[in-house]
Amino acid sequence: MSDVFAALTAEIDKVGAIFPVGKVAQIGRGTLRVTGLERLAGLGDRVRIGNSMAGEVLGLDPDGMIVLPDGMTEGLGIGTPVRLDGQGAICPDISWIGRVIDPFGQPLDGRPLFPGPVPRPLRSPAPAAATRRRLGARVKTGTAAFDTLLPLVRGQRIGLFAGSGVGKSTLLAKFAKGVDADLVVIALIGERGRELREFTERVLGAEGLARAIVVTATSDQSALMRRRCAWAAMAVAEHFRDQGLHVLLLADSVTRFAEAHREVALSVGEEASLRGYPPSLSPAIMGWAERAGPGPEGSGDITAVFSVLVAGSDMDEPVADILRGVLDGHVVMDRKIAERGRYPAIDLLRSVSRSLPDAASEDENILIAAARRYLGAYDRAEMMIQAGLYSKGSDPVIDAAMRVWAGLDGFLAEDAPDTGVAGSFARLAEVLAKARG
Repeated sequence: MSDVFAALTAEIDKVGAIFPVGKVAQIGRGTLRVTGLERLAGLGDRVRIGNSMAGEVLGLDPDGMIVLPDGMTEGLGIGTPVRLDGQGAICPDISWIGRVIDPFGQPLDGRPLFPGPVPRPLRSPAPAAATRRRLGARVKTGTAAFDTLLPLVRGQRIGLFAGSGVGKSTLLAKFAKGVDADLVVIALIGERGRELREFTERVLGAEGLARAIVVTATSDQSALMRRRCAWAAMAVAEHFRDQGLHVLLLADSVTRFAEAHREVALSVGEEASLRGYPPSLSPAIMGWAERAGPGPEGSGDITAVFSVLVAGSDMDEPVADILRGVLDGHVVMDRKIAERGRYPAIDLLRSVSRSLPDAASEDENILIAAARRYLGAYDRAEMMIQAGLYSKGSDPVIDAAMRVWAGLDGFLAEDAPDTGVAGSFARLAEVLAKARG
């Protein structure tokens, strides 16, 4: 009961009798110029426009401030009152587990939800680099490929690079249910509205939702809301990390976060340069991603999976290129693999986990190297094999690759056995034993 009263007290403390109020002085193309608050407001402050609309302060000068509304500006007029609400924080609480919330911490599942007693800033800096711990021990993932060939360790940050419709959401749901973590925070950034219930009820399911907090802003909401969704999910993850927990953060997707940031940046006059993206995109993505990872001594860790939508498997497009530079590994999903029916459609040869070789023993690294060698040999010779131009006996490595290819391809689609990582490696050794003929 004491926790409940602490949350209520925090809510009461937010209620003030006096609010600074300005007025709309100019209505532009999607932005407002507001006067009367410019000496009280700070960048990023939230404002209340009229009776129902909210917005965010994006620019300040001695004569006023630029506000980007959360919604359409139709119906607003010169002189509409604007109330300053201050920095928009979020107040996570343990009771949020199993719930679906918006970027302000409001429930979206029709049930009441108490905020926590301590507000957290949305855009806090990453822990000091010199105080952060090293990557931790390998964690179980529930999938054979990630238990062995692409290991995930505590505090690692990986990218999931995929086009639309190749099973990205399904793989994220597998992580939500299978990765060994105390808590899962899922950021659904700019998803189609109809997909929210489908993801939480069918893809994620009751088992996955029971230990998850889902933060979402759908594609029809403003760029401010979609961008805030990413920051809010990270702030929730940081809250539980600071309590010593191991948090798994699943962000879907960084591309939609980047698109939202671009809309906001262009609205205040920032010029586009990186294939249509503004220069501020790079620090925005890197600053957000750097907040995940191992925590300082005495806290927990945030293990993060960031998904990126890559059109035509273009790994050099700006969002993918920026994010890849701050990650501890990347996983590429290929449409051709999905089209032949193998899920998850991981292209192992283009994927890498930077936790290796430290995350595996010497014997395990030998198995991993052998699997990659055979898959690489088969990939190089596949056209000749399929065309009937390869003669068996010409190359012993290719001969061995042909014997194990089907088994390895099937292994990449397997769930981990009940025996966990050890069982997955035993299964991999069994598949590779066929290379000897």
